[in-house]
Amino acid sequence: MAITDHAGLPPEALRPTCDPATLGFASTRELDGVDQLIGQDRAMDAIRLAAGVRHADFNLFVQGSSGMGRRRAVMELLREQAGQRPTPCDWVYVNNFEAPHKPRALKLAPGRALEFKSAMEELVDDLAIEIPAMFDSEDYQAQRRALEQEYGQRQETAMAEFAERAKSENVAVMRTPMGYMLAPIRNGEVVKPEVYEKLPQAEREEIDAKIARLQEELAKVLQQAPKIERELRRRLEDLHRGMAERVVRDQVQEVAALFPDHEGIQAYLDEARQDMIANAALFLELAAQAGQNPFPEAVRKAHPLPVFQRYAVNVMVSHQADGTGAPLEAEDLPTLDRLTGRIEHVSEMGALVTNFTLIKPGALHRANGGYLVLDARRLLSEPMAWPALKQCLQSGSIPITSMAERLSLMSTVSLQPDPIPLDVRVVLIGDRMLYALLSMLDPDFPDLFKLQADFEDDMEQDDESRRLYARMIAARAKRDGTRPLTAAGVARVLDEAARAAGSNRKLSLRIDMLSDLMREADFYAAQASRDEIGVEELDRAVAERERRASRVRDRLQEAVERGTILIDTDGAKVGQVNGLAVSMLGGFAFGHPSRITARVRMGSGEFIDIEREVELGGPLHSKGVLILAGYLTSTYALDVPFSLRASLVFEQTYSGVDGDSASSTELYALLSALSGLPIDQGLAVTGSVNQEGEVQAIGGVNEKIEGFFETCRRRGLTGRQGVLIPQSNVQHLMLKTEVVEAVVRGKFRVIPVSTIDEGIALLTGREAGARDPDGNFPPDSVNGLVEARLRAFAEARRAFGKTDGNGEQTK
Repeated sequence: MAITDHAGLPPEALRPTCDPATLGFASTRELDGVDQLIGQDRAMDAIRLAAGVRHADFNLFVQGSSGMGRRRAVMELLREQAGQRPTPCDWVYVNNFEAPHKPRALKLAPGRALEFKSAMEELVDDLAIEIPAMFDSEDYQAQRRALEQEYGQRQETAMAEFAERAKSENVAVMRTPMGYMLAPIRNGEVVKPEVYEKLPQAEREEIDAKIARLQEELAKVLQQAPKIERELRRRLEDLHRGMAERVVRDQVQEVAALFPDHEGIQAYLDEARQDMIANAALFLELAAQAGQNPFPEAVRKAHPLPVFQRYAVNVMVSHQADGTGAPLEAEDLPTLDRLTGRIEHVSEMGALVTNFTLIKPGALHRANGGYLVLDARRLLSEPMAWPALKQCLQSGSIPITSMAERLSLMSTVSLQPDPIPLDVRVVLIGDRMLYALLSMLDPDFPDLFKLQADFEDDMEQDDESRRLYARMIAARAKRDGTRPLTAAGVARVLDEAARAAGSNRKLSLRIDMLSDLMREADFYAAQASRDEIGVEELDRAVAERERRASRVRDRLQEAVERGTILIDTDGAKVGQVNGLAVSMLGGFAFGHPSRITARVRMGSGEFIDIEREVELGGPLHSKGVLILAGYLTSTYALDVPFSLRASLVFEQTYSGVDGDSASSTELYALLSALSGLPIDQGLAVTGSVNQEGEVQAIGGVNEKIEGFFETCRRRGLTGRQGVLIPQSNVQHLMLKTEVVEAVVRGKFRVIPVSTIDEGIALLTGREAGARDPDGNFPPDSVNGLVEARLRAFAEARRAFGKTDGNGEQTK
């Protein structure tokens, strides 16, 4: 058998499948489902620790790939733990009567916040009835009349005494529209002006002097009137205060009796009582607006002025008092305001105003005493949200500040509410890259998030794990409301899980992807009027999913088929080999071949990677080229200067190339160019190489094989075509059934290799050759031809160095 006639791997190694007979059931109807994640013991233990430990800063970062059910698992476990923890206290904000811009936070027992709020509303409503009624009472009216009569009588007595004194001196006191006026009296009658003018000069002067003196006394009497009125007003105010205090005190004491052991509420009610007494007129105004309305609370709520909000209770968070456990909150839009709360403003006469009743809670308030679940990427993308969360966790409290305040963009008067103490366990859900970046770039992150739950991408495949997986499939089908699966259908799902894991020894734990597959298969089963989901429906779902995503792949294959992209699948050529690459569009990965060529000539040891030179090659690709250069320089012609100039290129690639999976392919092209031996174009190659010449495992091996198989199938399978893969990738093979069927018919091959020597022998049909005891390769072997070519380059370079450049020997 020629070297190129290698049969390759047997069909059973290309797609190891699950035998339905080993599962032990005919349908998932028979199974006791497991509706929980499997294979995630390490992550689940970390979540349980974060949920149970009571020390601060043991917050949790849940990492792993999407589609694995991380969020659902976290929520279910935390919900279970939350039910076992005590119910946290309620929190309210109340008015600070001494400094209204600094509202006070009060802590209450669970369920008491709403009771306190209702009690204060009833207090205001009751006072709105009782205070006006008190001022309409006979008792109040009698006391007011008595005071008014008392002070009125004092004024009248003073005027009467003055009038008597004036009368005794023949002077009358007369009231006019302009005030009081004094006039002389003669014979009991007021002296008229014309009579007064006829009186003797001396008598007139005596009268004038007397009236002037009495005018001064009258002025003193009149000056006492405002003082008496002020005294009356103060006495009335004392009366009003006393009457109001009597009503308010009784009502407030009823509220205080509901919270006998709460010092904060008792202190607040004492301040509220004093404020209500001082502002009793507000209740009279409310009564005047209410009129005959029998519902004063409606008038209170519709009052145009927020005067009664000063006695309101702003409930920030309230819990049921029936022992339902700790809260569990998940904030899907973790902006700064939705996280830490906000202070709203209303427009009043063109100005923005606010008060403590416009303080709104955030997710931290609602989750206080329990658990808060956040999406890490969304949290980090919201301005100021991540710094605010860290500040709250570090300080152990929840200060409420708007973004405008943090950025000094707002000049309006705002509030400074008391920070509410914080006791919460935060759970962030994100990918591994985010966790790594936060760990490296944020020094606070490791201190605040001491725990990580790293979800596995896959689990080992054995009889026990397959049965457990089948139970999970049964539970997922029941939860999603799909038809039961046959045993063959479950085996098909397990095969797809192995393919998704990229290994025939593992099962993927991306449960959501498999659930989507089952639901689509359920749709096709419904169309076919079947009671169960079988292999046919699942095969169709897989095929349709691939068909929906494969437009770009099909266009590439079409370009190859029409010769737009040059790929040879037959014949042999020197310095040319088919490499394999994988492209990813969304969640769909597909392989496609690329022509790789190498050209060599005498030089000074230069390897020109054209992809790198034009900045299309990534760092991993450049690393692979340097490694293969290291292999060449350490393997051949060690006793002469390395005198090679080589160029390598991926033909017809117009975008970036990265990864080292083509390094063995590029090395094969160089060995072919150096030896002059053509490479079989029916074979494609993938695999990386190290400096020892060992072929190493690569990713996407299934997609790469299938991509070249599709190219060959479109061109026509010859039976000599196939793919060389690293021996270490055999465990990852889960090829499509059409590839396996072609291998069964002898139309295609998958050949594992461990070393470059094995690969180059298969590609050229010539033994690679090993050094004999004298250190020489067989002259007709691949390695012998390569070394001879390199020595020829070295000799030519040495001879050229002895000439003057025109072919003449130099001395």
